[in-house]
Order: sequence, then C-alpha cells, then structure tokens
Amino acid sequence: MDLAALSTKILDGERITAEEALFLHDSASLDTLAFLADSVRARLHPEPIVTYIIDRNLNPTNVCVTDCGFCAFYAKPKDTDKAYILEREEIYRRVQETVDAGGVQILMQSGHHPKLGVGWFEDLMADLKQRWPNLHLHAMAPSEIEHLGRVSKISTLEVLQRLQKAGMDSMPGGGAEVLTESVRAKIAPRKTDTQSWLRIMEEAHSLGMKTTATMMFGHVETSADRIEHLQHLRNLQDKTHGFTAFIGWTFQPGDNPLGESLLAEGWQKATHAEYFRLTTVARIFLDNFPNLQASFVTQGADAAQLALRMGCNDFGSAMMEENVVSAAGCFKLVDLDGIESNIRAAGFVPRQRNQAYDIIDARGSVASAEELQACGAAATGNGALAHS
Repeated sequence: MDLAALSTKILDGERITAEEALFLHDSASLDTLAFLADSVRARLHPEPIVTYIIDRNLNPTNVCVTDCGFCAFYAKPKDTDKAYILEREEIYRRVQETVDAGGVQILMQSGHHPKLGVGWFEDLMADLKQRWPNLHLHAMAPSEIEHLGRVSKISTLEVLQRLQKAGMDSMPGGGAEVLTESVRAKIAPRKTDTQSWLRIMEEAHSLGMKTTATMMFGHVETSADRIEHLQHLRNLQDKTHGFTAFIGWTFQPGDNPLGESLLAEGWQKATHAEYFRLTTVARIFLDNFPNLQASFVTQGADAAQLALRMGCNDFGSAMMEENVVSAAGCFKLVDLDGIESNIRAAGFVPRQRNQAYDIIDARGSVASAEELQACGAAATGNGALAHS
C-alpha cells in the first residue's frame, strides 16, 4: 500500500477503509500518524481550544456477577469484606461536594448487582434530579442496561426509557472493551456481547440520548481486532449520529486475574507509543466522531499532553473520584491548574465544557490574542509544535 497516496487522501478529507486503517496502524511511523491525526483534528476543530469537564465518577455499588478477568474493582455478592451499596446520604454528600467544586456532571456506573433492578436506579436518579436539577447524569453503560433488563424482566429499551424519564441524560461507553467476540470470549465471557452493546447504544440514540464510545485495549487483542472495533463504531455513527466522543485507554494489569495471567506468560504492558498509535488511527478513521478524548487517568498528564498533538481535542475530566482503574493500581490525578497548564503547554487554550461539548467557561468560546500568544510560547518552549 502506498503511504504517500494514503496520506494525501487523508489530508484531502477523504474517508479511509478498514484495510487502510490497519495498514496505518501496523506500518506507518508514529510521527507520520501524529501529523495526519493532528491535521484531522485541526480540520474538525479549527479554533485552537482544548476542552475538559469537571465531574465525579460515582459508583453506587461494586457488587458484580460478571467476573470480568480484567477488573480489580468489583466484589462478588457474598464478599462482605469488600462489597458495598452506598447509603443515600453518602451519595448526597459526594454529589454536593462535586457541585461545590464547580462540577457539572456525575458519571454513574456500578457493577451488575443481582438484586438491584431498574426501580432502584430510577429512584436514585429521580432523587438526584429533584435535589440538583441542573446536574447532568451521564450514567449506566450498555452492559448495565442489559443487566437491569434481565433482573427486572423487561427489555433494554424499556430500561432506557424509564431511566431517561427518571433523569438519565446520557450514557457512557463503558463495557465495550474490544468489540470482537473472539476477544470478549477471553476477557469478559459473561458480559454483553458485541451486537448487544451496539444495539443498546442504538436504542439510546433512538431516544435522543447522546453517548460516548470507548476502547480498553492492550491485552489479548490483535491489530485487526482494534480496527474491527473502530469499524463497528463508525458504522453505527453513520446510522445514528449519537456518539459525542471516542475515548481509548490501555489495559491496567494490577491486581486482576487477566493481568496476573498475562504477566506470567511474559506479556508486557502497552507502552505510550502503542497508546499513541491507536489514538492517531482512531482520529483518522473515526471521521464522523466530533471529539477524541485523551486519557490522562491511565496514561499520565505528560502523555495526555502529547495526545493533544495526536488527534485529541479534549483532556477529559478533572475527576474528583475514580475507583475502577485506581483499583488496578493506576490513577493519575491532575488538578484544574495542572489540566490547564498541560493544555497550554501543547499549544492550546483551555476551556471548561459540559457533556454535550458545549463550552460553559466564563472566558468564552473564542481564544483571545493574549491567550494564543501565551500558549504558543509555552508550546514552543515545550517542543509540542515540532510536527504541527
């Protein structure tokens, strides 16, 4: 395959095929991928602004019967030393703390509790919306929706309709891992299958509910599996236009059976270069996704800063709480000043957003000349503009 011709095709704004994406992933140099992805990002987001959101990852329970091999967070129902269901007053305390800190969203995900049906989460969401009507509830990934339907003996569409009526505003893309059945059979055989995940996403989009899409990679999948995952997402986005963003992150092997097994076989954790390679290809291939989010939680702030020059236009969340990847020994917290400093060092102007990617920052949606000058100086001194 001719890399020069393919690069010209991308720079001209033409859609590439899955075969071309696989070629780029496996054969193109990282600096070429970075240049191409940064060009796509600039075409989609000509204003030199990178966004972030202030929110909290709230897990009302960690009880789960899915037994995913990569998860260090969950507890089995009879694991009384670890299992919990948060008391409502504790949930109130955490939400109020988030609001007091300027948070605009609660990212709510739980395990798959065998006794908590849709009614329990309906009551919780309605309660939170009554107390904080302007708080955005980004809640319940497809695997949880499927589980609630099974527990409550109703369809997944009805689960979504009831939760939306109760206050669920949008849905995260968790539980996707890698959307190929050969991979899911190895790492999460009891979890939602590929077609069900996609169907539930399509049902949410049919209700006018926006969602995000994710990929947790760097474990047992192949390059072709990664591209198949992206193809599934692009196909559904062509149909529904319901995804707001793509977020990819690497598997964290700490304190979970999959990590222990892979490490015993001589496997090595995915490098930053591998993360950048997938991120750049995703930005190029997912031409119908408006936003790509960097993952500083798993990669660290320095790598996330570089990702802003490799296709990402969002730095993610100034997260006040995170329990899942931190249980695997990987949680890199960055405060607001740190987020904004990293964005400036990459040559961009920072702005706070909401889940719809609307800028809600008091500084406005246009970068001032002074801000641009300051960010340009920071980026030049940091070397971030070397390939732009």
